[in-house]
Amino acid sequence: MTEPTHPGDQAEPGTPGTGENLCPDCGGSGRLSGGDCPTCDGTGRVVEGIGGA
Repeated sequence: MTEPTHPGDQAEPGTPGTGENLCPDCGGSGRLSGGDCPTCDGTGRVVEGIGGA
């Protein structure tokens, strides 16, 4: 079973050439303006390309 993607993800989790990073909008807290961060869906993490991938 794969993890769901979130709006801020650049690829699905486990995609070669990607890695997990702190959400750039909430700084990894998962909270923004008193609620769940819409970029990471409250997880505090996003999947991004690494090294220009």
